[in-house]
Amino acid sequence: MKRTYSLWPALVLTLCAHAALAQQGQQKPPSDAPPQLEKIEEIGDDSITVTAKPAPERQITEKRDNGGRVTEVKVKSGPSTYTVRPANPTGTALPGDAVGSANRGPMWTVLEFDSKKKKKAAEDEGSSDTDAPPPPANK
Repeated sequence: MKRTYSLWPALVLTLCAHAALAQQGQQKPPSDAPPQLEKIEEIGDDSITVTAKPAPERQITEKRDNGGRVTEVKVKSGPSTYTVRPANPTGTALPGDAVGSANRGPMWTVLEFDSKKKKKAAEDEGSSDTDAPPPPANK
């Protein structure tokens, strides 16, 4: 009884091999004639305009101390702004110590408040009030 169960996989494998060989015999060999090509309608010359994207605005500002050592680099690239400062160890700490750090990541500017702009706007409004002619005198 057990022998019949072990013969089924061998039988199925043999049938699949015969089917594959029969299918290969039915395929036609490729012909030597070139394939037929269709003619495509010609379309008038339309002018095509290609415009390049403007290069992203990149501005790098470095701040240095009196010795000429870079203390801060501010990078503005498109809408994002970040600041990079070197890792200056405090005191006698060495890079890799618990107090000192070998790397310092950039600080991204998320939101910046400009109080000077409001002051300038208020001054402009105030200057326009002083430029106005004085009110007429009552008799």
